[in-house]
Amino acid sequence: MSIVPEPGELLVKCECGFEARGKETELVVLGSTRLDAYALETGEPRWWMPLGSSGSMGTPVASGDTLFISTSGSTELSLPAFDTYLERLDTNKDRRLSAREFSVDKDLGEHFGWIDVDGDGFITETEWNTTRNLGVGDYGAVAIRPAGARGKLDPSAVIWRFQKNLPYIPAPLIYQGVLYLVKTGGIVTSLDPATGRPLKEGRSLGALGEYYASPVAADGKVFLASVEGKITVLKASAQWEVLGVNDLGDEIHSTPALSGGRLYVRTRGSIYCFGVK
Repeated sequence: MSIVPEPGELLVKCECGFEARGKETELVVLGSTRLDAYALETGEPRWWMPLGSSGSMGTPVASGDTLFISTSGSTELSLPAFDTYLERLDTNKDRRLSAREFSVDKDLGEHFGWIDVDGDGFITETEWNTTRNLGVGDYGAVAIRPAGARGKLDPSAVIWRFQKNLPYIPAPLIYQGVLYLVKTGGIVTSLDPATGRPLKEGRSLGALGEYYASPVAADGKVFLASVEGKITVLKASAQWEVLGVNDLGDEIHSTPALSGGRLYVRTRGSIYCFGVK
């Protein structure tokens, strides 16, 4: 397998510890409807901004004084109005849906538990509308420069927003001055991190399945791991190229790790270590 990572070259971070221009370190966390920053030492809220996210799956990454986050979302509501369901399912006409009433719906019946936010055994209109609005609003791959902000972030802090080829789970990666996104279907997009301008869009044709793992990079290469167990190796550049696709024959759900010139990959049944002897 053509994987020869060097130590110290991985720039992707998880649940970002972010320090802008010598300010105190902040913990930046994505929720279902907004992005929040907290003082790392005290947990005190610092700043926040609205950000639609279908399931709050994204993870922020940092480069210099700029944060990058990618969330999938929509400008359209995903569910019909609550009254539509009441007409079909509310047998006792109390304007609530019990677990038994809701289970009649073949598409949504199994999702009762998380829609019932307060866990009282009933779905109310307020709870329904909360679910209905998840992922709706401003979304996309976004570059943010908070610069010591407090409270709701001023819109001018958003440097750019890109709303195409967005991952559902994988975090973005910044490596050698290029931002990479990978999504289900083996779709790879490189962007200029300064402007958000797309540099190249394409596919890893040998690995077209789902992607849960975030991309990692080292040794001038970017590594993409699909759920089906295929690892694509890209030549890192604005105009990236597929160098090869390696099939491990087992599912990969977690992000590979780099350490000491080696690449560690956990599949459903094994842990692999790749490097040079």
